This record gives sequence, structure tokens and C-alpha cells, in this order.
Amino acid sequence: MVVFEIKSLSPETYRKQTRRSTLVVALTFAVLAMGLATLAVALFGEAGADNLKWNVAGVVSGLLLTAALVRFVYLQQSWMACAAYGWNLKRSLMSVTNVMHHVTAGVAAGDPEAIKLLRFYHLGLTQMHQLDGNSASLSEVTEEINQHRDRMEARGMDIDQNRLDDAWLASVKRFPAGK
Repeated sequence: MVVFEIKSLSPETYRKQTRRSTLVVALTFAVLAMGLATLAVALFGEAGADNLKWNVAGVVSGLLLTAALVRFVYLQQSWMACAAYGWNLKRSLMSVTNVMHHVTAGVAAGDPEAIKLLRFYHLGLTQMHQLDGNSASLSEVTEEINQHRDRMEARGMDIDQNRLDDAWLASVKRFPAGK
């Protein structure tokens, strides 16, 4: 089953849209937190008393309501698409990172699924750094990425591994994790 697919995105568009969606979420939280804190103090607080617990309750309620809005409303909106894509990309890369010792052991053993999984990881990592505008970190791993690509080409393997297959993650776990 395909868990994630890398899509072509313009880094400039990605950053512009993620800044916008971040601003909308931050403003939503600020308005809800301040509004609910004020409301809680007005309804339950006492004049001249310490109303910290009501302020905190309002802020926590604002946080929970903002999280619910993001999860159930905002993520369905087109203006959140880039932010959701970035989050899913990073989540997919983390799922590979969590089994990277198994992946490298599988690649060393010549396992085709481990080789494809590492290529997906490299492509996703490259895109993440490009989208985030982090070329310095990307330059640190470029040689490793190119070497792996060259080995795949020498074996006649498809280097366009833009899809993360859940079966690959399960498959590489059979290789003992090295130190």
C-alpha cells in the first residue's frame, strides 16, 4: 500500500502558502485563546481575585479548539494543502529514519526493497531541503545520494522512487540493525 507520494512543488509557492497557513492558525489560536480566557474570567472569575486558573483554562480551551479546527476544518481547505503536504513528507521521512539501521543493512545485503526505500528517502529528503530552502544541509548528503543513485542505475533499477510503500518498511525490518 502506498503511504505517501512525492509531488512536484515550487519551493517559492510552498513557502508562501505555508507562511499564510501558519499565520491563519496562529491568529486563530490567539483570538480563541484570548477570547476564551476573557470569557472564562468574566463568567467564573471574581473581581480583585487571582483569576489565573480561568485564564489558563481559556488558553487551553483555545488551544484545543484551534487543534480541532485545524484537524477537521482547515486541513480540508486548499490554502492548507502545502502545509499538509510538508507535514506528511516529514512524517514519511521520519518513518524511514526510524528503521534506517535496517534499511542500511538491507542495502548492504543488496535487497531491492531496501534499495528502493533508501532512494525514496533520498528523494524526499532532497525535496524537503529544497522546499525549506535549506541548501546547506542538502549539500552535506549530495555525494551519498548520487552514489546510491549511480549504484541503482548500474543494477538497472528505476531511480524514480517517488512513492513510499508500506510493505518496504515492513520488509526491511527482517535485516538485523547494525551498529
